[in-house]
Amino acid sequence: MQNEQLLQKINSPADLKMLTLDEMKLLAGEIRQLIIDVVSKNGGHLAPNLGVVELTLALHKVFTTPKDKIIWDVGHQSYIHKILTGRKDQFPTLRQYKGLSGFPKRKESEHDAFGTGHSSTSISAALGMAVARDLKGEDNNVIAVIGDGSMTGGMSFEALNNAGDLHKKMIVILNDNEMSISKNVGAMSQYLCDLRTGETYNKIKHDVEGWLKSLDFGTDVLNAIERVKGSVKYLMVPSSVFEELGFKYLGPIDGHDLNKLLEVLEAAKHVDGPVLVHVITKKGKGYEPAEKSPNKFHGTGPFEIATGKKITDPKAPIAYTEMFGKTLVELAEQDADIVAITAAMPDGTGLNKFAECYPQRFLDVGIAEQHAVTAAAGMAAAGMKPVVAVYSTFLQRAYDSVLHDICMQDLHVTMCLDRAGIVGDDGFTHHGVFDYAYLRSMPRMTIMAPKDENELRQMLNTALQFNGPIAIRYPRGSGIGVACEDELKELPIGKGELLREGTDVCLLAIGSMVQTALQTADALAANGIQAGVINLRFAKPLDKELIVQAAEKYGKLVTLEEGVLAGGVGSAVLELLNKAGLMQKVQVLNLGLPDEFVPHGEKKYLFRDLGLDTESIKEKITALVKGAGEAGMDLGAIGNRVYDKYKDFKLNDYGYSQFKKYVKSISHMKLEQDGKRWKAHYKK
Repeated sequence: MQNEQLLQKINSPADLKMLTLDEMKLLAGEIRQLIIDVVSKNGGHLAPNLGVVELTLALHKVFTTPKDKIIWDVGHQSYIHKILTGRKDQFPTLRQYKGLSGFPKRKESEHDAFGTGHSSTSISAALGMAVARDLKGEDNNVIAVIGDGSMTGGMSFEALNNAGDLHKKMIVILNDNEMSISKNVGAMSQYLCDLRTGETYNKIKHDVEGWLKSLDFGTDVLNAIERVKGSVKYLMVPSSVFEELGFKYLGPIDGHDLNKLLEVLEAAKHVDGPVLVHVITKKGKGYEPAEKSPNKFHGTGPFEIATGKKITDPKAPIAYTEMFGKTLVELAEQDADIVAITAAMPDGTGLNKFAECYPQRFLDVGIAEQHAVTAAAGMAAAGMKPVVAVYSTFLQRAYDSVLHDICMQDLHVTMCLDRAGIVGDDGFTHHGVFDYAYLRSMPRMTIMAPKDENELRQMLNTALQFNGPIAIRYPRGSGIGVACEDELKELPIGKGELLREGTDVCLLAIGSMVQTALQTADALAANGIQAGVINLRFAKPLDKELIVQAAEKYGKLVTLEEGVLAGGVGSAVLELLNKAGLMQKVQVLNLGLPDEFVPHGEKKYLFRDLGLDTESIKEKITALVKGAGEAGMDLGAIGNRVYDKYKDFKLNDYGYSQFKKYVKSISHMKLEQDGKRWKAHYKK
């Protein structure tokens, strides 16, 4: 194959097997360039993928998917895997609306053996597949690829312990780049460092290539390895913790040396039992800005390839994350009892400045959310004021710790849930949409959500003056651009605020949906509907007095939340109204996320599809106030709903004019033009 044509001709893993070693090295360069080009436009996880190019090539050279199962822990490093398994032409759609997912997805390809998104799951899943394989009498390899950062998660050790005991044939690839998102911390990180740099690793200088090539893989390879154990630089470090757990340890291996990777993986393939291959890689390999700042290019937005400079809007308001971090530092200056805890994400959660200012009061526990929460409980029990900063989706992993260790003991721990709501491009593994529902069910829990960046400041101050379990959830990205008060105030617990008076309907909104509610109220006013707007502020406890007053005054209420409807804030409002005996006197429309997992894509498209954009909400409220026949629905919205049910239908392909005729032909529907838009109405 010609140099420039290598990647062009790779349409499946089978094509890779035909390449020479030199061609694979050239292919690695082409793949790196493709990833840099696409991620520079779309955003994504750049550094993790650049670090595993050679490893992924070697895996697909030695093993045969989908028969052999490769499971990518977390999965954000699976871009090369996607490119090699028939998705190269789709790769420019990475993380885009209706495009390729940024993570492995079983429905996307038969080569994606297991869907991932959260860390430390791959070894457990691989062991499960190995057990199933043996029970069914099948013959295939199972490989878990896990980063050193994910090894701090307790689940990975539970799996290693069980796998070693069961002695199932499986391979664990430990991708050691000394990083998770930020620099790794903890004893395991130090242990791996010792393996990389220890005497056993460095004292032996001879090459093992000839030995490996001389092995007859039809013989007992395990015995052959045992004979030279402790003497081969690339294959054995005796008495490792992994061997004590029942694994054969092979490593450390240079993860960018294709020749050695191929040889060692071939050896591992023939070991009858669990084996761990320790691979040393460089995060961001091949792109200088990412090599120098791997944490900044772990997950990145669009950037200039030549400089690595992020493409941002200089006029954008301060991000919620930044406002949280800034305010916490400000509060910590006045209160020495405040401590901050994160799970491997000081940058992502905005705690980097706090870590600089108060290193003794900052704790990064690594990827270990359950431990983070219980450690915070311990601090609270000892009289400190711990603040746990974590992405909403990752707090799910600590559900039991929040319930058992914080709430049951009524401890003052402040949980700050970043990336709450729809996060966009990372998709359903990362949307933080369940927190209202699962936290609301916990006795003694208080839950707040700010309408803007200034209110976030006040809520953080309020939380730290509070005495008990309390959570603040806020969205990803920039605030709305309001002026922020220098003075920090304490908000009354469980009290909302009336933002706008109306006569026809009242919108009860919380968090990010407050701004949407205000915009919707403006749009409704243009149609002659006067809507009141209440900022609930608190998901728990609700402002009973304010909600009851609104119910009695308006008779029509609409709840708006950026979270699941099942058990969410809208459900809480219904429970309150029912208890107050008002359900027969008021109509309530709950707007939020349906009982399904939301895909990835730009937020504006996702909100439109969910019916949570201003136009969709306006139409639903108009129908509530005036009746369905007067409200109408945009033809494009109807087309989207048809697509949701029938994926082979696309309005553009079907033809807008033809679709208009079809809708008009339905006996109980009529079409009317509203400006440049056509709307369908039910006939009365």
